[in-house]
Amino acid sequence: MTTPADPVPGGRPGDVEQATALSGELSGRGVYGIVLAYVDTAGITRVKTIPTARLAAAAAWGVGMSPVFDTFLANDSIVTTDVLGSPDGDLRLYPDLDRLTVLAGQPGWAWAPVDRITQDGEPHPACSRTFLRRVVAEAARQHGITFRAAVEIEWAVGLGSAPDGEFVPAVSGPAYGATRQIELSDCTADLLAACAAQGVDVDQVHPEYAAGQFEISVGALDPVAAADRSLLVRQTIRAVARRHGLRVSFAPAVSAEGVGNGGHLHLSAWRDGVNLHSGGDRRYGMTADAESFAAGILAHLPGLTAVTAPSPASCLRLKPSQWAGVFTAWGRETRETAVRVITGTAGLRDQAANLEVKPVDLAANPYLALGCVIAAGLDGLSTSAALPEETTGDPARLDAEEAAARGVRRLPVSLDEAVAEFTGDERLRAALGPVLADAVTAVRLGEIASVAGLDDAGVAAAYRWVY
Repeated sequence: MTTPADPVPGGRPGDVEQATALSGELSGRGVYGIVLAYVDTAGITRVKTIPTARLAAAAAWGVGMSPVFDTFLANDSIVTTDVLGSPDGDLRLYPDLDRLTVLAGQPGWAWAPVDRITQDGEPHPACSRTFLRRVVAEAARQHGITFRAAVEIEWAVGLGSAPDGEFVPAVSGPAYGATRQIELSDCTADLLAACAAQGVDVDQVHPEYAAGQFEISVGALDPVAAADRSLLVRQTIRAVARRHGLRVSFAPAVSAEGVGNGGHLHLSAWRDGVNLHSGGDRRYGMTADAESFAAGILAHLPGLTAVTAPSPASCLRLKPSQWAGVFTAWGRETRETAVRVITGTAGLRDQAANLEVKPVDLAANPYLALGCVIAAGLDGLSTSAALPEETTGDPARLDAEEAAARGVRRLPVSLDEAVAEFTGDERLRAALGPVLADAVTAVRLGEIASVAGLDDAGVAAAYRWVY
């Protein structure tokens, strides 16, 4: 095989050699194609695929992709900003060879996340993976902090034979009920086998609250790897389900009523190998930095929802008293608060303590969501922000006076409100940079316009099978 001798700056030293070796190994294992994946501003995973034999060329020179997708809506309509949305230009997709994974649920295929590089070899300013990597690097450089993160994945399982566009739950029985586990036993066993084959450590998989709903929790990694893993696990869930004649939806709401699908973020900050959320002298063992980090997230939550709950369908999920975390409140193991402090079990707290951010769903680009949440927390850390009084029970039950005293307010009830909060949040916009920040605003406004006039059932239907 001949390969280019002088890769463009988008590649890394040794990538061509590594890719050449991988190509031969993959071919020997019966892998014929490679999925190159990234996530656009609307939260849609976009892909290009290449024959395995082209991996070395992709590592050296990238694979072409239009930058216009940064302003695509979920329905494939296009909006524009001052910089993005034009049919002009091209980008190069460079696979991260260290994350390349043979897909157990899709025989003959491998998968890799990509970084998006300009034709001049510079990082594309709207590349969300690059954005998250930059935020993580700044945290290490400025504060000596690293992170461990994981994304929970909830999905609704429907019958593949259902009438086109409709959702018919594939399983019956109560939430967390043995009935559901038994009815989907073969499929979930295959899912666990696929995850194990792909090197994904699964903590648990179980039936959840909503009709046909399941959840999988996976081990924590550095934030970029955690976002990569979120894409990989969803790809695997969908592929395994399809082989069983089932159809899955990760949409925030598959119907107008009831509990929707979440994508809660778990995040812990570490310094010199020590978990800042454990062993400290503040509440529940948090250090002062951990408290300020949590306070920063709380303070920015109204604007964050434009990134973490970015679809009109997200608003169907963000309802009080449904464990969606729709108030700016925190509490220890309080599942109705937006920020849940998890201490872990005695004996494991130095490893397990973390924060769970709940107003997040899987319409969110995980790179943008993690990056913005971390940026919000770092803002709190930089200013030594004080964490307000803890909320116990359901914040919806607080009277107006008590809620005001605790700083508890309802998160935006519409995407319009979320966009307004986001555009007024200078810290979040600065973290994203002007190109990405403007793309977020334009795409959210485009989504709002795309469902104008639809009732809740129409909104749920519009996004049901998009995610």
